[in-house]
Amino acid sequence: MADTDFTTVTDGDTTAAGATDAAASKTDQAKQTVKDYSSKYGAQATDRVRTLAETGKERAVGGLDQLSQLINDAAQQVDEKLGAQYGDYARTAAGTVSNFAEQLNGKDTEELIEEAREFVRKSPGVAVGVAAALGFAVARLVQSGIDGNKA
Repeated sequence: MADTDFTTVTDGDTTAAGATDAAASKTDQAKQTVKDYSSKYGAQATDRVRTLAETGKERAVGGLDQLSQLINDAAQQVDEKLGAQYGDYARTAAGTVSNFAEQLNGKDTEELIEEAREFVRKSPGVAVGVAAALGFAVARLVQSGIDGNKA
């Protein structure tokens, strides 16, 4: 081999190192882009969940108020058919439902979400049971609505 086959690397001769730096730079840029998009879409998803939770809360309060009114209206018929004692039970139930609706309406959505999380942490079995029961009830309601449309 000749002496000219080996050359020393100088500061200006950094092609391989430059390529590595460029690749690292592109990787860093890609990571930052992913972080930016995930942050942006994460914030949008959080806002959407809060909006849905607020809408759900308003609907639940409205439904509970209607249920309370329905029970109160039915209490008069219960008085006539079964006696005043049973009518009072119905009015007490209506009052309880109404109080629950007021409590629900008075709470912030974030507070309700945190209470739900805490409940699931403390009693996961009960939470699963309640979810299953609600799912069954919703399925029955949907099924009866579908059957009612066929008739």
